[in-house]
Amino acid sequence: MAEVESTAGAHIAGECVVEARGLRKSYFRAGRTQGRNFDAVATCDLALSPGQLVACMGRSGSGKTTLLTMLAGLLAPSEGTVRLAGQDLYALPDEQLSRLRNERVGVVPQGQTVLHTLTALQNVMLPCGLWRRGDVGPGPADFQTRAEGLMGRLGIDELANAYPEELSGGELRRVAIARSLIMGPAVVFADEPTSDLDDQSTSQVLGLLREVADAGASVFVVSHESEVTDWADRVVHMDAGVLRDGTDGTE
Repeated sequence: MAEVESTAGAHIAGECVVEARGLRKSYFRAGRTQGRNFDAVATCDLALSPGQLVACMGRSGSGKTTLLTMLAGLLAPSEGTVRLAGQDLYALPDEQLSRLRNERVGVVPQGQTVLHTLTALQNVMLPCGLWRRGDVGPGPADFQTRAEGLMGRLGIDELANAYPEELSGGELRRVAIARSLIMGPAVVFADEPTSDLDDQSTSQVLGLLREVADAGASVFVVSHESEVTDWADRVVHMDAGVLRDGTDGTE
Protein backbone atom coordinates (compact mmCIF):
# COMPACT_ATOMS: atom_id res chain seq x y z
CA MET A 1 0.00 0.00 0.00
CA ALA A 2 1.28 3.45 -0.89
CA GLU A 3 2.27 5.85 1.81
CA VAL A 4 -0.24 8.68 1.70
CA GLU A 5 0.56 10.84 4.69
CA SER A 6 0.90 14.55 4.02
CA THR A 7 4.45 15.27 5.15
CA ALA A 8 4.17 18.96 4.34
CA GLY A 9 0.84 19.29 6.11
CA ALA A 10 1.86 17.61 9.36
CA HIS A 11 3.49 20.67 10.90
CA ILE A 12 0.55 22.96 10.16
CA ALA A 13 -2.19 20.64 11.39
CA GLY A 14 -4.91 22.57 13.15
CA GLU A 15 -4.28 25.70 11.07
CA CYS A 16 -6.13 26.79 7.96
CA VAL A 17 -4.12 25.53 5.00
CA VAL A 18 -5.65 27.82 2.36
CA GLU A 19 -7.64 30.96 3.00
CA ALA A 20 -9.08 33.10 0.20
CA ARG A 21 -10.54 36.51 1.03
CA GLY A 22 -12.39 38.81 -1.38
CA LEU A 23 -11.25 36.64 -4.28
CA ARG A 24 -12.43 37.67 -7.75
CA LYS A 25 -11.33 37.05 -11.33
CA SER A 26 -12.60 39.36 -14.01
CA TYR A 27 -11.89 39.45 -17.74
CA PHE A 28 -12.43 42.19 -20.26
CA ARG A 29 -14.60 41.09 -23.18
CA ALA A 30 -15.38 43.24 -26.16
CA GLY A 31 -19.07 43.56 -26.99
CA ARG A 32 -20.61 44.68 -30.24
CA THR A 33 -20.72 48.31 -29.21
CA GLN A 34 -18.50 48.52 -26.15
CA GLY A 35 -16.25 46.47 -23.92
CA ARG A 36 -17.41 45.04 -20.64
CA ASN A 37 -15.99 43.14 -17.68
CA PHE A 38 -16.99 39.55 -17.12
CA ASP A 39 -16.58 37.93 -13.70
CA ALA A 40 -15.39 34.36 -14.19
CA VAL A 41 -15.38 34.15 -10.39
CA ALA A 42 -17.45 36.67 -8.43
CA THR A 43 -16.09 37.98 -5.13
CA CYS A 44 -15.94 35.12 -2.62
CA ASP A 45 -14.29 33.86 0.56
CA LEU A 46 -13.21 30.25 1.06
CA ALA A 47 -11.18 28.42 3.71
CA LEU A 48 -9.73 24.93 3.26
CA SER A 49 -8.70 23.13 6.44
CA PRO A 50 -6.37 20.18 7.15
CA GLY A 51 -8.02 16.78 7.02
CA GLN A 52 -10.92 18.00 4.91
CA LEU A 53 -12.02 17.00 1.42
CA VAL A 54 -14.06 19.75 -0.23
CA ALA A 55 -16.00 19.03 -3.43
CA CYS A 56 -16.67 21.99 -5.71
CA MET A 57 -19.56 21.09 -7.99
CA GLY A 58 -21.03 22.80 -11.02
CA ARG A 59 -21.55 22.63 -14.75
CA SER A 60 -18.83 23.26 -17.32
CA GLY A 61 -18.07 26.95 -17.64
CA SER A 62 -19.32 27.81 -14.16
CA GLY A 63 -15.92 29.08 -12.95
CA LYS A 64 -14.72 26.02 -11.02
CA THR A 65 -11.38 25.70 -12.81
CA THR A 66 -10.69 29.44 -12.57
CA LEU A 67 -11.29 29.28 -8.82
CA LEU A 68 -9.04 26.25 -8.45
CA THR A 69 -6.14 27.79 -10.37
CA MET A 70 -6.29 30.95 -8.26
CA LEU A 71 -6.34 28.93 -5.03
CA ALA A 72 -3.37 26.87 -6.24
CA GLY A 73 -1.20 29.91 -6.92
CA LEU A 74 -1.33 29.47 -10.69
CA LEU A 75 -3.55 32.41 -11.72
CA ALA A 76 -3.37 35.85 -10.15
CA PRO A 77 -6.78 37.15 -9.05
CA SER A 78 -8.17 40.49 -10.14
CA GLU A 79 -8.90 41.23 -6.49
CA GLY A 80 -8.42 39.54 -3.14
CA THR A 81 -5.80 37.38 -1.49
CA VAL A 82 -4.95 33.70 -1.23
CA ARG A 83 -2.91 32.61 1.78
CA LEU A 84 -1.22 29.25 2.21
CA ALA A 85 -0.21 28.61 5.83
CA GLY A 86 -0.37 32.36 6.38
CA GLN A 87 1.71 33.34 3.34
CA ASP A 88 0.12 35.60 0.72
CA LEU A 89 0.80 33.62 -2.46
CA TYR A 90 0.57 36.49 -4.90
CA ALA A 91 2.82 38.73 -2.82
CA LEU A 92 5.70 36.24 -3.15
CA PRO A 93 8.45 36.54 -5.77
CA ASP A 94 8.01 34.07 -8.65
CA GLU A 95 10.84 31.79 -7.55
CA GLN A 96 9.62 31.59 -3.97
CA LEU A 97 6.05 30.94 -5.12
CA SER A 98 7.23 28.19 -7.48
CA ARG A 99 9.16 26.48 -4.72
CA LEU A 100 6.24 26.74 -2.29
CA ARG A 101 3.91 25.17 -4.87
CA ASN A 102 6.41 22.41 -5.55
CA GLU A 103 6.84 21.50 -1.89
CA ARG A 104 3.33 22.04 -0.49
CA VAL A 105 0.79 22.04 -3.32
CA GLY A 106 -0.30 19.13 -5.51
CA VAL A 107 -2.30 19.93 -8.65
CA VAL A 108 -4.17 17.57 -10.95
CA PRO A 109 -4.90 19.68 -14.05
CA GLN A 110 -7.88 19.07 -16.28
CA GLY A 111 -5.80 18.56 -19.44
CA GLN A 112 -2.91 16.23 -20.19
CA THR A 113 0.39 17.71 -18.97
CA VAL A 114 2.79 14.76 -19.12
CA LEU A 115 6.18 15.05 -20.81
CA HIS A 116 6.19 12.68 -23.77
CA THR A 117 9.95 12.02 -23.58
CA LEU A 118 9.60 10.53 -20.08
CA THR A 119 8.14 7.22 -18.95
CA ALA A 120 5.07 7.11 -16.72
CA LEU A 121 7.24 6.57 -13.64
CA GLN A 122 9.56 9.42 -14.60
CA ASN A 123 6.57 11.71 -15.08
CA VAL A 124 5.28 10.84 -11.62
CA MET A 125 8.71 11.60 -10.12
CA LEU A 126 9.21 14.83 -12.06
CA PRO A 127 8.41 17.20 -9.13
CA CYS A 128 11.09 15.51 -7.01
CA GLY A 129 13.93 16.95 -9.08
CA LEU A 130 12.74 20.52 -9.58
CA TRP A 131 14.57 21.95 -6.55
CA ARG A 132 17.84 20.92 -4.94
CA ARG A 133 17.33 20.05 -1.30
CA GLY A 134 20.86 19.05 -0.39
CA ASP A 135 21.05 16.21 2.11
CA VAL A 136 17.77 17.10 3.80
CA GLY A 137 14.64 15.06 3.20
CA PRO A 138 13.92 11.94 1.15
CA GLY A 139 16.39 10.78 -1.48
CA PRO A 140 15.75 9.52 -5.03
CA ALA A 141 15.26 5.92 -3.89
CA ASP A 142 12.64 7.01 -1.35
CA PHE A 143 10.75 8.99 -3.96
CA GLN A 144 10.86 6.08 -6.41
CA THR A 145 9.44 3.74 -3.79
CA ARG A 146 6.69 6.24 -3.06
CA ALA A 147 5.98 6.74 -6.79
CA GLU A 148 5.75 3.00 -7.39
CA GLY A 149 3.41 2.66 -4.41
CA LEU A 150 1.12 5.43 -5.63
CA MET A 151 1.02 3.93 -9.12
CA GLY A 152 0.12 0.59 -7.57
CA ARG A 153 -2.73 2.14 -5.63
CA LEU A 154 -4.03 3.63 -8.87
CA GLY A 155 -3.69 0.41 -10.85
CA ILE A 156 -0.97 1.64 -13.22
CA ASP A 157 2.15 0.10 -11.66
CA GLU A 158 2.61 -2.24 -14.62
CA LEU A 159 2.84 0.81 -16.89
CA ALA A 160 5.81 2.36 -15.08
CA ASN A 161 8.14 2.02 -18.08
CA ALA A 162 5.53 2.89 -20.71
CA TYR A 163 5.65 6.21 -22.56
CA PRO A 164 2.63 8.55 -22.75
CA GLU A 165 1.78 7.62 -26.34
CA GLU A 166 1.24 4.04 -25.13
CA LEU A 167 -1.27 5.10 -22.46
CA SER A 168 -5.01 5.74 -22.61
CA GLY A 169 -6.60 8.98 -21.44
CA GLY A 170 -7.64 7.38 -18.17
CA GLU A 171 -4.13 6.03 -17.56
CA LEU A 172 -2.63 9.46 -18.22
CA ARG A 173 -5.11 10.92 -15.75
CA ARG A 174 -3.91 8.51 -13.05
CA VAL A 175 -0.27 9.36 -13.81
CA ALA A 176 -1.14 13.01 -13.16
CA ILE A 177 -2.85 12.12 -9.88
CA ALA A 178 0.17 10.12 -8.68
CA ARG A 179 2.45 13.01 -9.67
CA SER A 180 0.33 15.45 -7.65
CA LEU A 181 0.82 13.35 -4.51
CA ILE A 182 4.50 12.44 -4.84
CA MET A 183 5.78 15.31 -2.65
CA GLY A 184 3.31 14.65 0.18
CA PRO A 185 1.62 18.05 -0.28
CA ALA A 186 -0.23 19.97 2.41
CA VAL A 187 -3.02 20.73 -0.05
CA VAL A 188 -4.19 18.96 -3.21
CA PHE A 189 -6.21 20.60 -5.97
CA ALA A 190 -7.80 18.10 -8.36
CA ASP A 191 -9.63 19.37 -11.45
CA GLU A 192 -12.03 16.69 -12.74
CA PRO A 193 -9.75 13.86 -11.47
CA THR A 194 -12.22 11.12 -12.44
CA SER A 195 -12.80 12.18 -16.03
CA ASP A 196 -11.93 9.41 -18.53
CA LEU A 197 -12.12 6.81 -15.73
CA ASP A 198 -14.32 3.73 -15.37
CA ASP A 199 -16.20 2.99 -12.15
CA GLN A 200 -13.42 0.92 -10.58
CA SER A 201 -10.72 3.50 -11.33
CA THR A 202 -13.01 6.29 -10.08
CA SER A 203 -13.35 4.51 -6.74
CA GLN A 204 -9.58 4.01 -6.57
CA VAL A 205 -8.91 7.69 -7.19
CA LEU A 206 -11.54 9.06 -4.82
CA GLY A 207 -10.56 6.53 -2.15
CA LEU A 208 -6.93 7.62 -2.38
CA LEU A 209 -7.83 11.31 -2.20
CA ARG A 210 -10.01 10.54 0.83
CA GLU A 211 -7.05 8.83 2.51
CA VAL A 212 -4.80 11.80 1.74
CA ALA A 213 -7.31 14.09 3.47
CA ASP A 214 -7.65 11.69 6.40
CA ALA A 215 -3.85 11.76 6.75
CA GLY A 216 -3.98 15.53 7.34
CA ALA A 217 -3.91 17.24 3.95
CA SER A 218 -6.56 19.55 2.57
CA VAL A 219 -8.11 18.27 -0.66
CA PHE A 220 -10.15 20.41 -3.07
CA VAL A 221 -11.86 18.47 -5.87
CA VAL A 222 -13.56 20.19 -8.80
CA SER A 223 -16.11 18.01 -10.55
CA HIS A 224 -19.54 17.77 -12.14
CA GLU A 225 -19.87 14.06 -11.26
CA SER A 226 -22.22 13.57 -8.32
CA GLU A 227 -20.40 10.55 -6.83
CA VAL A 228 -17.59 12.86 -5.69
CA THR A 229 -19.90 14.25 -3.00
CA ASP A 230 -20.09 10.80 -1.36
CA TRP A 231 -16.42 11.16 -0.38
CA ALA A 232 -16.54 14.82 0.67
CA ASP A 233 -16.69 16.46 4.10
CA ARG A 234 -18.05 19.63 2.57
CA VAL A 235 -19.68 20.55 -0.74
CA VAL A 236 -19.66 23.96 -2.39
CA HIS A 237 -21.26 24.85 -5.68
CA MET A 238 -20.31 27.19 -8.52
CA ASP A 239 -22.94 28.67 -10.80
CA ALA A 240 -22.13 31.46 -13.29
CA GLY A 241 -19.05 32.39 -11.25
CA VAL A 242 -20.88 32.55 -7.92
CA LEU A 243 -19.67 30.29 -5.10
CA ARG A 244 -22.13 29.04 -2.50
CA ASP A 245 -22.48 26.19 -0.02
CA GLY A 246 -24.63 23.17 -0.85
CA THR A 247 -25.20 20.78 -3.73
CA ASP A 248 -28.26 22.29 -5.42
CA GLY A 249 -27.93 22.41 -9.17
CA THR A 250 -25.14 19.87 -9.56
CA GLU A 251 -25.32 17.45 -12.41
